[in-house]
Amino acid sequence: MAENIYLSIVIPAHNESKRIGTILDAIAKFIKTKDFAIETLVVNNGSTDNTHEIAESYKEKISNLRILERKSKGKGGAVHEGMLAAKGNYIIFADADNSTPIEQVDKLLKYVPKYDVVIGSRYCCGGKLAIPQPLIRVVGGRVMNFVIQTLAVWGIKDTQCGFKLFSKKATEEIFKRQSVFEFSFDIELLAIARKLGYKIKEVGITWYDNPNSTVNPIRDGLRIIKDSWLVRKNIMAGQYK
Repeated sequence: MAENIYLSIVIPAHNESKRIGTILDAIAKFIKTKDFAIETLVVNNGSTDNTHEIAESYKEKISNLRILERKSKGKGGAVHEGMLAAKGNYIIFADADNSTPIEQVDKLLKYVPKYDVVIGSRYCCGGKLAIPQPLIRVVGGRVMNFVIQTLAVWGIKDTQCGFKLFSKKATEEIFKRQSVFEFSFDIELLAIARKLGYKIKEVGITWYDNPNSTVNPIRDGLRIIKDSWLVRKNIMAGQYK
């Protein structure tokens, strides 16, 4: 009889050879503390470094480790592919740098099966940044969240934290409707979830800022505004029914 996977962990990875070992080491330790089956999917997203080889080297340490190869570089596309390929009853996607330590998935699992969509948040009750950010980034983040809430998905304080858990059913229904595959894909996923009637639970997590982050406040802020408006238009056009 095939093993029943309770939790799938999806990791999008583009040129993550210097960082992916951090989360894979953490997952190897995390699995040892659990009495349910876990699978890990690394979606190697057009990497030109040795991300694949490093991930492959963990197959003896991590049971049920799969590596998916894709050519496109969009993070949202990598998450899309990994989530739909996952076999778990519950499926979470997490950043390759382990900025939200993987063991914090326990905080999210407390809210299933009451909620089919449970997301990690740096800004709701119980959420925090391990190292405070500069004031300009804090202000910029709050402005962007106001734009996101106004245009696309009201009532979510942190749409951009890369730590989101979905039931298998919600994954299938939400991700098959996904049309945004770049930086702001999270916004669309939550808007679709709302449109389909799924209740979203926002749970406070501790987030560790990566000093090597490639996020550009100006460039990516403009992308968020553009994508939020696109999602708004899609909602108005009835695209997510």
